[in-house]
Amino acid sequence: MRRQFLTSTTALVLLLGAGHAYAGMDEAKAFLDKEIGDLSTLSRADQEKQMQWFIDAAKPFAGMEIKVVSETLTTHQYESQTLAPAFTAITGIKVTHDVIQEGDVVEKIQTQMQTGQNLYDGWVNDSDLIGTHWRYQQARNLTDWMAGEGKDVTDPMLDVDDFIGKSFTTAPDGKLYQLPDQQFANLYWFRYDWFNDEKNKADFKAKYGYDLGVPVNWSAYEDIAQFFTGREIDGKKVFGHMDYGKKDPSLGWRFTDAWLSMAGNGDKGIPNGKPVDEWGIKVDENSRPVGSCVARGGDTNGPASVYAIQKYLDWLKAYAPPEAQGMTFSESGPVPSQGNIAQQIFWYTAFTADMAKPGLPVVNDDGTPKWRVAPSPHGVYWKDGMKLGYQDAGSWTLLKSTPTDRAKAAWLYAQFVTSKTVDVKKSQVGLTFIRDSTIHDKSFTERAPKLGGLIEFYRSPARVQWTPTGTNVPDYPKLAQLWWQNIGDASSGAKSPQEAMDSLCADQEKVLSRLEKSGVQGDIGPKMAEEHDLDYWNKDAVSKGNLAPQLKVENEKDKPITVNYDELVKSWQK
Repeated sequence: MRRQFLTSTTALVLLLGAGHAYAGMDEAKAFLDKEIGDLSTLSRADQEKQMQWFIDAAKPFAGMEIKVVSETLTTHQYESQTLAPAFTAITGIKVTHDVIQEGDVVEKIQTQMQTGQNLYDGWVNDSDLIGTHWRYQQARNLTDWMAGEGKDVTDPMLDVDDFIGKSFTTAPDGKLYQLPDQQFANLYWFRYDWFNDEKNKADFKAKYGYDLGVPVNWSAYEDIAQFFTGREIDGKKVFGHMDYGKKDPSLGWRFTDAWLSMAGNGDKGIPNGKPVDEWGIKVDENSRPVGSCVARGGDTNGPASVYAIQKYLDWLKAYAPPEAQGMTFSESGPVPSQGNIAQQIFWYTAFTADMAKPGLPVVNDDGTPKWRVAPSPHGVYWKDGMKLGYQDAGSWTLLKSTPTDRAKAAWLYAQFVTSKTVDVKKSQVGLTFIRDSTIHDKSFTERAPKLGGLIEFYRSPARVQWTPTGTNVPDYPKLAQLWWQNIGDASSGAKSPQEAMDSLCADQEKVLSRLEKSGVQGDIGPKMAEEHDLDYWNKDAVSKGNLAPQLKVENEKDKPITVNYDELVKSWQK
């Protein structure tokens, strides 16, 4: 199937690449015939109408060469190898779509912001930078752009309200700064077949006194991890948990990607806690960061955060394969597909396609998976109304340092690769959903049984609790790099969880203080609060109807709760 897909793609590139001098409707029809077919939420007539709009809007830019960039993901490979040549053939705008490592994207966008040198005309960079883009005011705000300077190149069929990540890329000023291009969530992954095995169910019930099922809280997750670790299934010993622990930049994502919020760090609020977010950074009523440490009303080193780190360490050591402690993110990723892991609390849905390949030990002979994904369990500090997990939203960003004509051409390409014409096909390739209409397309209803609950999750009301880093983080590139170094000290045993988080919040506050002193972010930049103890800030929070920083819970092992997966899915459909 994959070889056939590559062959048809190559044929398409040859067919389209042959004549971008003759850009127009013939090239568009050839693209729709070869690549899209009926995999679109638009009728063929509407697809052609949308393509005609692109052809007309692109005429002033015919022959221009532009460069755009994104991180290395299947979705972006598809854009780079298939959609970019198609766009070039249809519009006459020559697009080079570079695909590079995520860290390199962040480094290069920082360079362009600092020097004003135009490295790329369009960027797919994570919406985690929304607070950065809003405060530095170096990205074009798309709300004003679409109504003003970029109006003549804004597709009337774009339908911004169809984008499920729109709230993630909207700043406190109510303006849209980025347009989502791909999204994936971080969910709970488990062996559905093992959880439904009668002996496993009976043994678990006998030992723990409640039913084996999808854990709703960390207490249940811990019991299930303990139950499966060392158990023999199909002649081999299995493990109840999978994670990674090497002191490496990828360890940072493990925590900045909302691990603390799953424990119950921060305040209530969707898409992010206010006034304290899941990084533990507190803002005032004007969205100015005032601190990260408990001493300033933050929560980075509060009881919920320390508990989050402690549980991570306990489970990694007790229930994961011994080699996991020395693994990076990319090394640990394929391990559950090898068939000896019962569950993983922190699993990116970007791995879905790789985990569903026929022939794997975790895939049945008929191509259906032996595993499922479900909502993540939450820790003892978590309360209803909080976010429950992370969602990555790689989003189109136009920097002000890019000349207007080049930004316009890049904006046309950004809309092409996110258009309703191509989005269903692109989502079938990459499984990184951005449009509500695509999620509900009949092609995904048909494919759902082979994707282990991914479609059911994205169609469920639970989806809104999975969100990216929010607007409290004033400089994502500078602050994010502090996490892996400090938490790496806890994972290596050099520091206790409390010491590591004390050090992290102090490092974050150094950055916040420097930003405040420089005045570079104006009246929406940091303004540090005075220092008091935990009791003072907890009382202050409670008096205002907030939570963070919470006081330490005496018994952090609360009553375990599980739910039946099939019942859970049925409840969503109601």
